[in-house]
Amino acid sequence: MKNSSSEELDSYYPVRPECLADVPKTRFKARVGKTLSERRWKASFSKDGYLDIAGVLRRIQRGGIHPSIKGAAWEFLLGCFDPESTFVERNQLRQQRRELYAAWKSECQKIVPVIGSGKFITSAIVSDDGQPITSDDGQPIASDDGQPIASDDGQPIASDDGQPIECVTSTSNSHDNSDAMPADSGDFDKKVLQWKLSLHQIGLDVVRTDRTLVFYENEANQAKLWDVLSVYAWMDKDIGYVQGMTDICSPMIILLENEADAYWCFERAMRRLRENFKCSTDSIGVQSQLSTLAQIVKTVDPKLHQHLEELDGGEYLFAFRMLMVLFRREFSFVDSLYLWEVMWAMEYNPNIYSSYDDKRQPLLSELLYDDKPNDKHKLKEYGKFERNNLKTGAEPNSALSVFLVASVLETKHRRLMKEAKGLDDVVEILGEISGNLDARKALDEALKVHKKYLKQAKKS
Repeated sequence: MKNSSSEELDSYYPVRPECLADVPKTRFKARVGKTLSERRWKASFSKDGYLDIAGVLRRIQRGGIHPSIKGAAWEFLLGCFDPESTFVERNQLRQQRRELYAAWKSECQKIVPVIGSGKFITSAIVSDDGQPITSDDGQPIASDDGQPIASDDGQPIASDDGQPIECVTSTSNSHDNSDAMPADSGDFDKKVLQWKLSLHQIGLDVVRTDRTLVFYENEANQAKLWDVLSVYAWMDKDIGYVQGMTDICSPMIILLENEADAYWCFERAMRRLRENFKCSTDSIGVQSQLSTLAQIVKTVDPKLHQHLEELDGGEYLFAFRMLMVLFRREFSFVDSLYLWEVMWAMEYNPNIYSSYDDKRQPLLSELLYDDKPNDKHKLKEYGKFERNNLKTGAEPNSALSVFLVASVLETKHRRLMKEAKGLDDVVEILGEISGNLDARKALDEALKVHKKYLKQAKKS
């Protein structure tokens, strides 16, 4: 692999010509000896398929992942696969997961047959009380009585044999693998209604997500994103779908050709992020991270924290979007992927795969830190951020992304102190980082803030 220019990397994710002026400039460049290349990636596996995760992490933390192998590497970073598994074991697991996803998707398709048709919806199909919503010609957009389901232009959506797709109520329950669920089950009916109500919102968000990319000019690719999020919303009983999930899922759809593989990659990413999407009438999901951010800034930069409090910004709501969608708005598409993979490499814990498959369902942090390494070789299998936590004995209660926001605030200390007279000024100053922030330098600064915070916290 030769040193790749930003233009060459952008060619993997081409931008629509009319949108070129509207997207942030890509700063990341693949570099020989630093970026994880396809050749180095293949050489990291033993004959049987065991992965040298320590060597892979070292490369990714130095220079990210080349686009040609990005999807495959992400599956390990996110805990889809165990580095200590063989090619045969992973192929078996992949096949099992594909079959499981197909079963869930089939269940969803029985309820709303547009799923899996290569189409998607952007209009509500049911009212809040569960009544089917009709199109202009009086036909239900989607119904439970065998009526054709229509696309947004009112045309019936046909199956592979050319016949109109019909909508039939499902009575199965994928969560307990029961053969049937009574149609009058209150909980099941409520779940179906809430899910149906979310489908058009997913569609609206799909249309808005990464719309500058040529990839999403193809409706089939948009439908693929909608299908994955619709199935996820059906399976995640507690959260369902929340706006912002499309920003997290979209890269998986682009990087992984197989839809089921993209689903599982997204599902693993959501295990890290799902608490951010938990909302209630009393709080927003990302509130916990915002509170942690406030504590970090108060510790490492007390004057800035006091100033923000005086501006009525002590709850740090201005950082909501950065944390919710992991800086997708602040970087180009290429740079945001680079940022994510380096963060995930720095946060990597070798217990992540086993923790996700643990049947006891204790706290994730308990599982990740049950088995602390006793030797230097094992310690290399942890990311740089995780090693800092292990070495200092700190409680791993926050993500690297929170320290990244804190580092951005610290770098803007002077301007925020001098120019910010209100929260609008804070938002404006932080908004200027879009397209002007170097992901590599920002992560280095985040690690410095992390060390500084651990040191200060230990003193107090």
